[in-house]
Amino acid sequence: MPRPRTLSDEQLLDMVLGLVHAEGPDAASFGAVAKISGLSGSTLVQRFGTKAAMLRACLLRAWDRLDMKTERLIQSVPETPEGAIDLLAGLSKDYGEDAASYAEGLLVLREDLRDPTLRARGAAWGKTLTEALDGCLGAEGKAPLGRLMLSQWQGCLLWWGFKPQGSVEDYVRDELRRFLQAVA
Repeated sequence: MPRPRTLSDEQLLDMVLGLVHAEGPDAASFGAVAKISGLSGSTLVQRFGTKAAMLRACLLRAWDRLDMKTERLIQSVPETPEGAIDLLAGLSKDYGEDAASYAEGLLVLREDLRDPTLRARGAAWGKTLTEALDGCLGAEGKAPLGRLMLSQWQGCLLWWGFKPQGSVEDYVRDELRRFLQAVA
């Protein structure tokens, strides 16, 4: 009879994700995860097989969490241009409060772009956001403003990373308001 698990997969993957965000994907070795989780390296090998499989499971868990947060935000914002800004500003809170934490997040993005399964999750998330933004902007069946706004948002995050003055959320709000004024 197998021993009961002291940590659920979700708890363990959240620990791995914390490590990845703090120190980058390369830091997520079986030894490092064993140290933070209290599980043995052999237990981790039994659960995941390889470091790559553990990292992929961790990042899929991150996508699950982001999808849930995105859906909650979509349901909570009004279908107005300001609602579109609220949606993207709400998602921006996860990008950190300084350039260093934002840069660590880019290392995670690198892993997403390398793996076809993770890339597909990103593409699906982008489609969901585009549709929600189009709904907020009244753009269904018209010019693809949702996709343009989504691209503008990602650019905002990048430029804030170079010169992180103030909160990322406030910066995104200001930049997206300017964007909507320019395309109106």
